[in-house]
Amino acid sequence: MTKKSPCSIQALYDLCKKTFTPFQPSSQAIHKLYSLLDTIGPDDVGLKDESLEDERGHGLFGLNVFNRVDCWAQPLTYVDIHEGQNFTMCMFCFPTSAVIPLHDHPGMTVLSKVLYGSLHVKAYDWVEPACIRKSERVGHPTVRLARLAVDKVVTAPRGTSVLYPKSGGNLHWFTAITPCAVLDILAPPYLEAAGRRCTYYHDYPYSSFAQGDEIAGNGKEEDYAWLDVVDTPEDLYMRPGRYMGPAIQR
Repeated sequence: MTKKSPCSIQALYDLCKKTFTPFQPSSQAIHKLYSLLDTIGPDDVGLKDESLEDERGHGLFGLNVFNRVDCWAQPLTYVDIHEGQNFTMCMFCFPTSAVIPLHDHPGMTVLSKVLYGSLHVKAYDWVEPACIRKSERVGHPTVRLARLAVDKVVTAPRGTSVLYPKSGGNLHWFTAITPCAVLDILAPPYLEAAGRRCTYYHDYPYSSFAQGDEIAGNGKEEDYAWLDVVDTPEDLYMRPGRYMGPAIQR
């Protein structure tokens, strides 16, 4: 039996460093990165068998498993693997039913790999040119039309996806069907000073604000929704965890 190389995460970092520069990467370069990410498994990032069985989703990230109040108060764990100017590598560890609400990735390319478990992904792209409607809802003056890009359950090990600034489901949310972990590569990373601020949304059915001519000949009503900007959800908790995988040589 061939032993798997312990350097997979190093190879992933090296390829990200080569791929993500101040210049836009080619589709061929993204495909090569996608193919490598698809080979990464839980053991490559320090997730052991006992972490896969942890219903609270914290695994080996340093939480006291006997502190149930703390676990319930902090249902999501965020693990920083690398944070740089051109790209970020990180993990999100979910307990069952945990949600990262609908949010965007402005001007960013994002590759995601479900390392273990099952995750429901629902994602939209903006309809271009922008279709905006005034809303009579207090505090929400406008909504913008978006088209459904992804609505499916992704299960490891076949769990790699990629989204682009204007396609592939740039606005998405995650719901954990089972305890699961996701490895993300964001390029370039969020940076508010550069206009890459994470914005959260609520989606409304197409019929809520439709005037009847927005999607003529371009699909079914259920493939569209109106998105309304909302404040960062108060119940979105992310606790930092410790990266337990192989050290990366930068």
